Amino acid sequence: MPSRRRNLSNYATIYEAIGGADTIREIVTRFYPKVQAHPLLAPLFPEDIHPVMEKQYLFLTQFLGGPPLYSDEYGHPMMRARHLPFPITPERAEAWLACMAEALSETSITEPLQKLTIERLSGPAHHFINTESDSPHQ
Repeated sequence: MPSRRRNLSNYATIYEAIGGADTIREIVTRFYPKVQAHPLLAPLFPEDIHPVMEKQYLFLTQFLGGPPLYSDEYGHPMMRARHLPFPITPERAEAWLACMAEALSETSITEPLQKLTIERLSGPAHHFINTESDSPHQ
């Protein structure tokens, strides 16, 4: 397996820097068990998670600078619109990012690239918020 001791300055995209398709597949495979076990996130996802995992693989590939697999299959991502049917709270956005950060930490992606990936995903995660906080203290 090629070394993942990479940094973005040597690559045109995050997708290339983290190792491409195989790494995206690994991230998705590590991520969804965490989502399914999370009390805030699990209720939002179907029992058969495999179609969701495949869409996430296609989306992350494209979003991180790889081939436009999601658009080729489904058209423009329109991710906010696609997430509107689900109650996305600030807590759920943060939980999603925490699960993703944990999944990334279980790969051999360097820590700076892990942080960059989470930063890149934070914008959309917070943009999808469409429901007020679950917490009465906020």
